[in-house]
Amino acid sequence: MRLRAVLFDMDGTLLDTAPDFIAVCQAMRRERGLPPVADAVIRDVVSGGARTMVAATFDMSPLDEAFEPLRQEFLERYQDHCAVETCLFDGMGELLDDLEKSRLVWGVATNKPLRFAEPIMRGLGLAERSAVLLCPDHVPRSKPHPDMLLLACQQMDIEPSAVLFVGDDRRDIEAGQAAGTRTVAVRYGYIHPEDNPGNWGADAVINHPLELRKVIDQALCGC
Repeated sequence: MRLRAVLFDMDGTLLDTAPDFIAVCQAMRRERGLPPVADAVIRDVVSGGARTMVAATFDMSPLDEAFEPLRQEFLERYQDHCAVETCLFDGMGELLDDLEKSRLVWGVATNKPLRFAEPIMRGLGLAERSAVLLCPDHVPRSKPHPDMLLLACQQMDIEPSAVLFVGDDRRDIEAGQAAGTRTVAVRYGYIHPEDNPGNWGADAVINHPLELRKVIDQALCGC
């Protein structure tokens, strides 16, 4: 089926959100008299969410009794700092323009809670351009379950087979495959050094947002 829509994961795929996460983590360490950790320690685990970022920042097990208060503090701080340094990845703005000129629908399906995702989309002027914004708040199960992508397709009134889902985590690819969409894995996102997007079974793997143009062109012509 001819391509009609592109769905993006948010963190590490559509948007470079790591700078705001890193700023929050480093501030929490600084205020406790601790030296900063290497930014890469945090960036490499962004896809794992607040739990993995806090664990990496403080080298602490989530089972530690001091862990949960730190996680809650992280979330509260991030609520006030989620759209300060976050931006589109290099080339992504141009790609979105191309999608719209080609009359392709695009949207976001993310495991990021709505209370963070929505203000970020508004702050970057993307809310009015995106056809859908699906978060864990909207479905019973988050990715890698296909619920989010199936609901996105339903809201767009487009068959999954006519949708391309782009993500930087194995869960994204598994969710897309389970939903029946085409899938693209990105190498430029928040990939753990020991992981390899080439092993996730995606239909294509790209190193830069603009490389998605070729994938989309092939899908549009039915190649």
